[in-house]
Amino acid sequence: MPSVRLFCLLLSCACLISMVIGLFKPWLLLWWEDVQNRKKIFQVYGTLTLVFFVAYVVLGFFI
Repeated sequence: MPSVRLFCLLLSCACLISMVIGLFKPWLLLWWEDVQNRKKIFQVYGTLTLVFFVAYVVLGFFI
């Protein structure tokens, strides 16, 4: 279970780094979308960052 918690933390960090990169060049991370703007970067990668960080915190209570 600690490895799953660590994996959630690493995914959260990766999404955060991707979000920062996407703020400068949104087309690098949203190449499959028709609309590539900073709002979409926050929607996709910001949501994923929060989801994985919440999973990391919740798993901390069960270990």
